[in-house]
Amino acid sequence: MPGLAPMASPIAALSGSWRVPARHVILVGLPGAGKSTVGGLLADALARPFVDFDVELARRAGRSVAEQFAHDGEPAFRAREAELSRELATALADTGPMVLAPGGGWLANAAAAAPLAPVGRTIYLRTSPTEALARLGDAVATRPLLVADGDPRAALDGLLARRAAAYERADHRIETD
Repeated sequence: MPGLAPMASPIAALSGSWRVPARHVILVGLPGAGKSTVGGLLADALARPFVDFDVELARRAGRSVAEQFAHDGEPAFRAREAELSRELATALADTGPMVLAPGGGWLANAAAAAPLAPVGRTIYLRTSPTEALARLGDAVATRPLLVADGDPRAALDGLLARRAAAYERADHRIETD
């Protein structure tokens, strides 16, 4: 399959011989896929700024993503994601390319993903729900979409089923299990 790179190290796959475009690199995937971890490492390797959407949106709102979901609901959070995407799309000309790690649902939200499509390249960090859950560990409690029904594994399975088509449309895919 074109664009699929099974690698033990996503950093090696992305910063080694791969030609990194003068566009934003946007890491997508399930919660626990490694977007934040890989994003920070990749940004360092490429000497680019790194923006973790959840961290930035929490900073702006003055409360965690979980608190935003609880108080404002998911639609309000997704609207803030879309606003940040619009800002980052126009920032390319001013700041240069960055490494971006949006939330797991970002790519499935057309209003959020569309502004960055012309100025970014998406990379799907493909991981199984089992591996994602293991990586999250106790942090799963901070993920509102995973704990709402009390079964984080079933929630991850459901998220993957709903988002798989969007994830698979990414420009590149890397196995991270």
